[in-house]
Amino acid sequence: MQKINYLLILLLTMGMMACNQAQKAPRDKGIELADLDTTVSPAADFDHYANGGWKKRNPLPDEKSRYGTFDKLGDVAEQQVKTVFTEITSKQYEDGSIEKKIANFYHSGMDTAAIEAAGISPIEPFLRQVEQLKNIQGLQQLVAQWNKMGISPFFGLYSNADDKNSTMEVAYLHQGGLRMPNRDYYLNTDKHSVEIQQKYREFISHVFQLLGSSANVSEKQAEAIFKLEKQMAKFSMSKLDQRDPYKTYHKMDEGQLAKIAPNYNWAAYFDGIGLGDPGDFIVSQPDFMKGISEMMKTVPVDDWKLYMKWQLVSRMAPYLPKQFVDLSFDFYGKTLSGQLKQRPRWKRVQGTTNSALGEAVGQMYVQKYFPPEAKERMIKLVENLRTSLGDRINKLGWMSDTTKQKALEKLNAITVKVGYPDKWKDYSSMKVTPDSYLDNVLASGRFDFNDMLKKINQPVDKKEWGMTPQTVNAYYNPSANEIVFPAAILQPPFFYMHGDDAINYGAIGVVIGHEMSHGFDDHGRQYDKDGNLTDWWTKDDAARFKKRAKVLADQYSQFTVLDTVKADGELTLGENIADLGGVNVAYNALQMALKGDEKPIDGFTPNQRFFLAYAHVWAENIRDAEKLRRTKTDVHSLGRYRVLGPLRNIEAFDKAFDAKKGDGMYLAPDKRAVIW
Repeated sequence: MQKINYLLILLLTMGMMACNQAQKAPRDKGIELADLDTTVSPAADFDHYANGGWKKRNPLPDEKSRYGTFDKLGDVAEQQVKTVFTEITSKQYEDGSIEKKIANFYHSGMDTAAIEAAGISPIEPFLRQVEQLKNIQGLQQLVAQWNKMGISPFFGLYSNADDKNSTMEVAYLHQGGLRMPNRDYYLNTDKHSVEIQQKYREFISHVFQLLGSSANVSEKQAEAIFKLEKQMAKFSMSKLDQRDPYKTYHKMDEGQLAKIAPNYNWAAYFDGIGLGDPGDFIVSQPDFMKGISEMMKTVPVDDWKLYMKWQLVSRMAPYLPKQFVDLSFDFYGKTLSGQLKQRPRWKRVQGTTNSALGEAVGQMYVQKYFPPEAKERMIKLVENLRTSLGDRINKLGWMSDTTKQKALEKLNAITVKVGYPDKWKDYSSMKVTPDSYLDNVLASGRFDFNDMLKKINQPVDKKEWGMTPQTVNAYYNPSANEIVFPAAILQPPFFYMHGDDAINYGAIGVVIGHEMSHGFDDHGRQYDKDGNLTDWWTKDDAARFKKRAKVLADQYSQFTVLDTVKADGELTLGENIADLGGVNVAYNALQMALKGDEKPIDGFTPNQRFFLAYAHVWAENIRDAEKLRRTKTDVHSLGRYRVLGPLRNIEAFDKAFDAKKGDGMYLAPDKRAVIW
């Protein structure tokens, strides 16, 4: 009896100690006062006030072009994955086991001596394929062969739910062929763009010198390749137009595609990739296919041979000897993004291995780092946010009851996925060797292509995930009407198991609200509750939505990114709507959760802590080159504007931090964007 009592007392004492430790744990506090810069008024510049201290204490590492809260948590997840890798690579496993494949893939990338000794021999068979080309027919056959290992010289083929029949998976053909980020890099004529274009030519020239060309010859080769890509850029769809789902939805069969692009043998292409009967498929950019077809007539085969070599080597450069790796980094890392040095090799190789065998790594990751109670609390938070958004929809003054009803139906139909998939991907057919890093990369490409190919013209697998559990991110999928939150994002500073409601609603709550709001942004609102692209809005409600969205777009277009370069409020509109909606929905949910007797913590009320937690999500330091790159290519606003932009439209923020007319954070009520 005494022994039982002693054990009971011991267990109770340990439980109390654990509880006290949890309450005292710094991570549960949420707001770090050192992150603030209290020399700045929160009403003047809330990003500087909330994140100024964090920016000083977290300078940009040389290996990064941007370092923010997401990136910092990404480093945590990267170290967690490293622990998984260390455990795997330090043990012996049977050949064919998933652990052996991960170990072999990783070791092959870390064996730099073998990579240097091999030189370009791993790509020589493919270079010979190019050299043997005699005509356009052979070129097109080679494109199909390379597509099967994940290299897409002209266009990409992938499978996805049919935008207008979300239960079926179909093939999509999408423009490609450009080795700079998008068409603007070729067509813009400002000083900065012209400098990048010249650096790109130099990059191409230096790569061809490594392949054996003289300096004079390689310059001509680079010019020919740049000319080809610039021609493709002229008929490529802009990044902004690609955000319009109707502009990228063109259902065709093989015969219809052949009519608009007759100089490409589509029957041979589909047969060559192993899709002999593609059925109806979606051509995202018909004008691009027309343009490629025309180039089949006008471009000499010798120029295409140069282009194909460039496509191969530029894509495979990170997996070749150091000279190729360094050239690739000099352009894509230094020139485009402003990085000062490369990430350590172990990080790069781990990232490639993690990408190739993502769900296998993810399964091990969640076993080690994702507690079941985190999933349970997250699901409760999601349902609270769903209730909040429903409440806000019901109270919208600008939307008719007819559209409200359909919006609520869509909201209630949203599927929620948290942590990890119920069904894991089977990698048993992927062959991984300990001998060749590049061969393993290509094997991964073949596996992914074959995995994708077998889904075409089959029912959509609703259990499939588009991100791995170890990814620090989240997403909304309009064709599935689902929101997905991988395990890795469910950690501080986004999610606190023992944090107070104000912090959790301000951080992960806004992320949840953001993803929900994507179902009702300028893109997502065009899909119904079943994920089909269809117009479920009344004409008047759609017009009112567009008018309100334009107010927000115009606001963001006034932000100055650098010098005279302005933010692109149209390109980033969907994300900005989701940010604004996310803050409003999460704040509303917090008010529902508060009991009314909460005391300030560190001098901040729950409402103030909510906005501080939100701002901290977007704390970041970023290089000038990366600011410019993201402004051209990214549908997300820069972190600073993700703080300033939404909060200037929210009356509750004004009240929390006493922002009034004349303050930088204040917008007059008639100037605010009010959407969700």
